[in-house]
Amino acid sequence: MSAIKSSIADNLDEEFYQISPDILASFPRFRPPLNLFIFKESVAQIQLYKKAQERLDQAAQDELAALVAEGNIFVARSDHPIYAKHIAKQLDLVLVDKNLKEREIAEVFTVALTERLGEFFEQPVQVVFDLLYRDLMVLTEYLDSDRARIKALVRRLHREHSLPNHSFDSAIIGLWLLLRLGPKDLPRKTLDKAALALFLHDMGMCKIPAFIRDKPKPLTGDERQKVNQHPLLGAALAQKLNLRFDEITAAVMQHHERLDGSGYPQRSREADITPLGRICAVADSFCAMIAKRPFAEAKSLADAASELAGLTSRYDAKITTQLKNAILSEEWQFAAEEGPIA
Repeated sequence: MSAIKSSIADNLDEEFYQISPDILASFPRFRPPLNLFIFKESVAQIQLYKKAQERLDQAAQDELAALVAEGNIFVARSDHPIYAKHIAKQLDLVLVDKNLKEREIAEVFTVALTERLGEFFEQPVQVVFDLLYRDLMVLTEYLDSDRARIKALVRRLHREHSLPNHSFDSAIIGLWLLLRLGPKDLPRKTLDKAALALFLHDMGMCKIPAFIRDKPKPLTGDERQKVNQHPLLGAALAQKLNLRFDEITAAVMQHHERLDGSGYPQRSREADITPLGRICAVADSFCAMIAKRPFAEAKSLADAASELAGLTSRYDAKITTQLKNAILSEEWQFAAEEGPIA
């Protein structure tokens, strides 16, 4: 059943959508996290059934399950922020909930993947990586079925800097560029590897001491030297996690390389920088420029893209031009400035 509208007691039009048994099963059994509503056929109205956090005994749980199976239980779209934070814990549910709007799904992915990245950077071990990997594969499955969906994710860019925020933003911009510039028949396996590489391109930064990484002032020369080791630290971490494929090497090792050889850690030049490495370099720089930091204000999207497009000796002009043109278009101007839902 599609989402419906119904007049409720306060005479406001409220939109509701039906929940499935899969969604119900993901809720805490004894205390649903949000208000539940029931469709009353006798009056042809949606009415409150159970309040958020109301304790349910076994009989009430059984009754609720039966009503959900019949298609008679709904949640209010106005409660979507609560719903998004809940479903983010079991991200594969976005693939079975047919009532979520594309914008809402993008919000769920933003919440879930940013949190997963934060957890992994706090504890970069196999068991935590496996959780992140599982959720990233949900994202690629979602995108693979309709690659235009990446536009809704671009609307969710973070504008405050942190390592998880930056990693999410860079990956989303990188994926948009890859899907725009890459082959139309990009294999799903290649999309999986590229997505994983883009989300983890900066993982070596989690090995840099937090007091340096989050310093509210410009870095000293010694601190900058330490930070410049993060691609090598990321490559070592990739080896430890058995991530040994070309895409991860390109993203981790080449996102600070520049076409004129002025980058690091290997001072690679144009011929030695892969297509994904070039995309990641543009995405990483752009997302660093548009995020507010303690010692620097965020640049506007147009200014950041224009600045990168002017650096033709350092960045691939085909990539920076694509980014600049998208941002200057009406669609991208709206999308990128919208920011995450509060």
